[in-house]
Formats: sequence, structure tokens, C-alpha cells
Amino acid sequence: MKIPNFRIHALHTKIFTWHKTHKRDLPWRNIQDPYAILVSEFMLQQTQVDRVIPKYHAFLQRYPTIEDLARASLKDVLTSWSGLGYNRRAKFLWQTAHQIMTTHQGIVPETLHELEALPGIGPYIARAILIFAYNTNEATIDTNIRRILLHEFNLPETTPLPDLFSFATQLVPKGKSRDWHNALMDYGSTVLTSKKTGIRALTQQPPFKGSPRWYRGTILRILTQHDSVTLSFLSQKCTISQKQLEPLLHQLQHEHLIVRNKQRISLPR
Repeated sequence: MKIPNFRIHALHTKIFTWHKTHKRDLPWRNIQDPYAILVSEFMLQQTQVDRVIPKYHAFLQRYPTIEDLARASLKDVLTSWSGLGYNRRAKFLWQTAHQIMTTHQGIVPETLHELEALPGIGPYIARAILIFAYNTNEATIDTNIRRILLHEFNLPETTPLPDLFSFATQLVPKGKSRDWHNALMDYGSTVLTSKKTGIRALTQQPPFKGSPRWYRGTILRILTQHDSVTLSFLSQKCTISQKQLEPLLHQLQHEHLIVRNKQRISLPR
């Protein structure tokens, strides 16, 4: 469906006018360093903004350049990441830094194809990096933008993502993609919320505490505080049985987030 120009203009005016006086002051918006944007996008996946901000500042202070991150050990990176959850993101970010240093001369790529070839970067993060780091005339859709599109164009919640991308792409104002997406995300998170619209996110987060993800994070946090530990020590600290720990450890080992050497468990060096 082609959106009439007058509707595009009206929506631009509405969103940009609101954003002039209501935009959020977020640290990754005050710098256009592609590396800093890369870090923020990895951190923001499935994590609330207020939890990310202090970790973002601390992480960039510890690793101010992509070269600094690539030189660090995975153990140090996982330690710096501890508390954010979804620890695979830390490993992917670290691997991405290595790959950018070795195959892109330390420069964050500027094409979707090159970005999506990097560890842990899918279509959303790739487009977000192009938009927020390079102001490329791309469209992307997060939970907030999806909700705005469904509401503004009276679309059913079952509208397929490719159809939504058709709408989103038509709406991108040339040369203002960064400002447009910042405005949409702010509007969706503060004005057109899910509570007001009744539009649910595509995926609902399960309860965190006591979940396998919670235990995985707890295991890694314990390991950041010790050179190595035993299975019985972990069992005691996590307050679950060794039998319950085993599948969690197996998965972490499969993802190369821990190392098991005889009776000892540690983070990768």
C-alpha cells in the first residue's frame, strides 16, 4: 500500500513537533561514534534503557575504542557486562570487535551485508547501526515503531513484518533517518504505549528471577569473582542441585562462555 504524501507529511509534523520538547537525553545520542553506537545497540537488546545507561558509560570508559575491546580477554568483557543479562551478547560484541579489527581495518561497516556478517548482528541491529551511526536512509522496526505503525494506519496486530517495513520505508524522511527513528522510539515509549493502545509486543518476556536465564547470569557472575570453582561450590551458591546445574553448564560450555577442566569451572581466558 502506498501512503499518500499528505499523510506522510502530517505524521512527520506530528511526531517531530512533539519531539522538539519531549525528546529523551540518552548518552548514545550525544555521540555519533559508530563504535559507541555498536555497543549501545548490543546492550539495548531486550534490556531497559535505565539499566543500560550506567553499564554503557562504564563499558566505554573501560574500552574506549574498538581496538581496546578486541584486545581485552573474554573474561574481562563478561565481567564488565555482568548485570545486563543475555551474556551471549557480550561474547558476540567481543567477537565482532575482533572481526572488525581484522577484516575492516577497525572501521564499523556501512552496509547491511557486511554488518549482518558480524557475530550477533541481525537485521535490526544492522539497520540501527546504519541509521544512528551513519544517518543512512534505512528503516527499522522495534516494538515502539511497530506499535505506532499499527495504530496510525489502523492495521491488525497480525500484519506481517514485510508489510510493516513497506510502511516504515515510505515514512523515512530523506537525510533525517536518525532524527526520525529517535523521535518514533521516544513517542512510542512515552505517549503511544502498549498500555494505552492495548497492542502487545510480538514476544512477551517470561519471569526473570528463578528462570534458566537468571541462573545462567548468576553462574557467570560468580565466575567473574573467582579464578575457578567446583560444581559443588556453584551448587551451593546458586541454591540448586548439581543435577539441575548440569544442563545450564552444558549450554554455557556449548556457547563457549565457560570452560570445564576436570573438576574446575572457570570463564574463558
